[in-house]
Amino acid sequence: MARKRGAMSAERTEFLRQALGAPTGDDRIGVRVVAVDDQGRERLHYIDPADYRCSRLAAQLADEWAEYVASTDLSASASRDYVRAVDLVCSAMDAAYDASASLSLESADLLPLLARWERTLPTAYKDGSRQPGVMSSGVRLLIVRRDDHPERTVDEALAGFARGRTLTPWGETSERDEFSRADKRALVKAAWSAVHALEKRLADGWALAAQGRHPDEGDWLHMPDLLWGLSREVIQPRQIADRLPQLTSQWPDELREMVINADGTVTKRRARRDLILRLITRLYPTNVDLHAFRVLLMDATGHAPEEVTGFGEGDIEFLPKGVRLTLVKNRAHRVRHRAFRDDAASQDFDEGESAASEVLDRPRREVSAIVRRLLAVTERVRERCPDVTDTLFVRPSLVYYELRFGRWDSNMQGHRFTDWLASVAVTVDGEAHIGRLRKSTKVEKAIVSGGRISVAADDHLEETFAGHYAQGTTLRILSGKVITTAQDHWFQQAVHGPTVISSDAAEVAENSERLQELGLDKEQADGIVQGELDMGVSHCKNPWDSPFSPPGELCAVAPLRCLECRNAWVLPSQLPQLLLFAQHLERVRRRLDPKTFTRLWGQSYVNLRAALDERTEEEKALAQKHIDAGDVSLDLPLSAHVEFDA
Repeated sequence: MARKRGAMSAERTEFLRQALGAPTGDDRIGVRVVAVDDQGRERLHYIDPADYRCSRLAAQLADEWAEYVASTDLSASASRDYVRAVDLVCSAMDAAYDASASLSLESADLLPLLARWERTLPTAYKDGSRQPGVMSSGVRLLIVRRDDHPERTVDEALAGFARGRTLTPWGETSERDEFSRADKRALVKAAWSAVHALEKRLADGWALAAQGRHPDEGDWLHMPDLLWGLSREVIQPRQIADRLPQLTSQWPDELREMVINADGTVTKRRARRDLILRLITRLYPTNVDLHAFRVLLMDATGHAPEEVTGFGEGDIEFLPKGVRLTLVKNRAHRVRHRAFRDDAASQDFDEGESAASEVLDRPRREVSAIVRRLLAVTERVRERCPDVTDTLFVRPSLVYYELRFGRWDSNMQGHRFTDWLASVAVTVDGEAHIGRLRKSTKVEKAIVSGGRISVAADDHLEETFAGHYAQGTTLRILSGKVITTAQDHWFQQAVHGPTVISSDAAEVAENSERLQELGLDKEQADGIVQGELDMGVSHCKNPWDSPFSPPGELCAVAPLRCLECRNAWVLPSQLPQLLLFAQHLERVRRRLDPKTFTRLWGQSYVNLRAALDERTEEEKALAQKHIDAGDVSLDLPLSAHVEFDA
């Protein structure tokens, strides 16, 4: 991603322009940069200093832009922003300064003009737009880069200005919210249904093609013969279009039914093209079909859209109990090798499968199974485009009746994520954007990890997680309502009891500031947030001030008496431990006589059963899944196991 070989510096070519006259048309001399977009396609961007009277300034900025793209592998969209920024500032200089031809980064006259441009730039955009900030900061970055080169001269005052804070406000932005759990389950369920339907459609199509023969020997209006010819590349779509009768009424029923619209009509002007497209979809996955695999891979791996669509066959290594993938994150310029282990207890998706069988902090579907299915449905497409090796997301396209094969386009008109949602009859609340699915997986990981950012932010910086992923509804509830007093209907039964999370907040974890608002000091709140005060079945705001031990001594009865203590704070992440403690108390209740059990354990038993009754069956099933997998345990003192033998 750099200038074309042999391209001259814009500053050097400027002298040629002045000496020879600026050429026009295709022969123009300028700075060209080739950048790659998110779909892996090369995009050519161009800055021609001759387009501006301040051509020397434009040439200097263009040179810095080209070097910046070459050294950082900047994406096509980001590269385009710099082209736009250079165009805006140079056009503004031409309009605001009669002697703009004399302007350059060495000129002292440029600073006040640039400052005025930054202050007035937002007037050209809607209120709250972030584009003015992007444009002004882009120009400043190019100036700073030039000043960092000892052999390149920049006005000293201008360099200091560029290193300061931009005068253009950054505007406002709203982070996308994650999908609700109900919407996410609907997406995953629809994706699996779509994959099953695709596999059946392709199997039936190739089976039908096997029954045909060359249309010249058979019939150009016989579907198996047409599929046979397309699948073996012996006929082209143009030949089918030429042989089809112009009137669809002359087509056989099996062909005419393929082009009937939902309202029962036929669009005559494109009927032949529609028929050819339907035939192709019987043999190969379409652009829309591949959205289902992206949904499943994002759900199973928790990685970004560009990562799950950016690995090829050579980036896959199947393991005895899973798969290892090489994932590339373009925006972070990171390459990761991640292994995904199969869950021995997992089964293929069943439409009646309850979401309670899912464990939220591990892939809900076996990644290896999804990858194998994707390999299978795209195998024949990949054979037709062997040059595309960096992705499994490939599909056919019909361009002027020419059948082509290549990488998929997630933003192709009529084939976007929103179109896939419509095709599978799924409606989601809020914006239908695939990025929200990534946030959903991160939020789930934060919930299961008890709100520990170091765990949830396992594939990027913790600062990125806190600033980007922690803005969703679930984690905003986490910071606002995470700890509340127990529900009155069961705390009225308890003389002593902990502070617990309400049922409305069962999906969130704690926040230090909120805890301080509820009466804890900062040290206590931070200790609970960081897990330092975890006593087993609950957290404790002060284990050195236990009502069961002398003041100043560490609590000697945790976790056995935590559910009878007002110091205790029961969090959602402790549901598995509560279930294990309930199992222990049930064993004790069966061993001891009722009177003794009530005297020793009655209060804990009442509080525990009431707390568990506030949990849904789904939550309990998820917690039990962790227990069965050996992910959690409950450490009890020896006396807890032998007291009933005395």
